[in-house]
Amino acid sequence: MSSIRLQTEGLSVGYNGRALIHGIELKLRQGEIMTLIGPNGAGKSTILKSVIRQLELVGGAVYLDSRDMARLSDREVSRQMSVLMTAHIRPELMTCFDVAATGRYPYTGRLGILSREDREKVSQCLELVHAMELADQDFSRISDGQRQRVLLARALCQEPEVMVLDEPTSFLDIRHKLELLAILKDMVRSRQLAVLMSLHELDLAQKVSDWVVCVHGDEIERQGPTEEIFTSEYMMALYGAARGSYNALFGSLELERAEGEPEVFVIGGGGAGIPVYRRLQRQGAPFAAGVLGENDVDFPVARTLAAEVISERPFQPVGEDAFRRALAVMDRCKRVLCPLESFGPMNEKNRRLRELAREAGKLTERGGFPAAGAPGG
Repeated sequence: MSSIRLQTEGLSVGYNGRALIHGIELKLRQGEIMTLIGPNGAGKSTILKSVIRQLELVGGAVYLDSRDMARLSDREVSRQMSVLMTAHIRPELMTCFDVAATGRYPYTGRLGILSREDREKVSQCLELVHAMELADQDFSRISDGQRQRVLLARALCQEPEVMVLDEPTSFLDIRHKLELLAILKDMVRSRQLAVLMSLHELDLAQKVSDWVVCVHGDEIERQGPTEEIFTSEYMMALYGAARGSYNALFGSLELERAEGEPEVFVIGGGGAGIPVYRRLQRQGAPFAAGVLGENDVDFPVARTLAAEVISERPFQPVGEDAFRRALAVMDRCKRVLCPLESFGPMNEKNRRLRELAREAGKLTERGGFPAAGAPGG
């Protein structure tokens, strides 16, 4: 069992002595990423700021490596814990190397003079985050994604056992979000760091976290392994979402289906149908989908977006009953879309559906779409 690096007991957090969230019990182990999720304003940042001593605790205690943080000096804390918060820093006339080097201050003398060993560690950390080419550049003149990498290098320069990050992917494009989290995950594995952070991107939280903490109301509503927390139903309840859905299988949000009788029939499968379903949804076109195996990757998205889904049991060839049900629905539709390029023995009857649609003059080959504004064709 990995050792506990950060722990809270009976923690209450808030402002001016008034508790907004109480009863916070966390145990963060080495080599683990613990992520706080929850609606905006739920108090995720308040918890993190309390843990790192930016806010005074309303009640309870925080332990760093089994020692009460209230009894530790700033220098002792900074040698074990590093922090990366969302606030933009705009240092004047500092290179990226200078900014990263401030992470060595817990180890330097009062004058903050870097030794040769300190400078080597700064260079190593910049290399780790793929930012060495930025070392001599003005920190104020680089992009947000580059800044986050430099600030991550600064945090690593402290040689922490625990790292606390508040929305580290905010303001970043998709490339830099993925780069930052990949670097962080590598550091967790290679250095056995313990990471406590908050994220608002559910898809990223689901993929990068080992343990998830759900902040809702005035308490930690639920916490546990990622696979237990991220269910479609619970994510919708946690965020109070009344429209659309969350697909836990893909870690994605889906908008609500178009209502009404199906106007389009989609013969999909193997992932080919998903972009078709989403475009029809965007156009407001009610559609039916089939015949899909219940283990097919298309199935959960079709079930969310389609007005009607004709399915077959998992790992079974499309049977006569499912074929006839699909044919009955297809006959009522004005148009048939088929993004599939080939058919195997398991879905031979879907090939037959396509042939019948072509004979009826309804088929648009390879997933062609009706014009926007006229989804029924």
